[in-house]
Amino acid sequence: MIALLLYRTVVDHLLPWAIALATRMLARSLNMPEPLVHSTGHYVVAQVVAFEYGVGRSLCPYRIARLLRAWWRGLR
Repeated sequence: MIALLLYRTVVDHLLPWAIALATRMLARSLNMPEPLVHSTGHYVVAQVVAFEYGVGRSLCPYRIARLLRAWWRGLR
């Protein structure tokens, strides 16, 4: 019971405070306003997701290994 209460305290109170502090520190170090840091972060996440669903899937090491094995079997 105490562990659940401690977990909820950390998640509900300390985590948002830590994220806000990190965002504020990043904005100050980059000399940018905080809303711009937020919107830039959303843009970067969207670009990474688009890359992973587009080109990233074809660069998956398991898929490349399967393709190479199939190609090697075809040469024999």
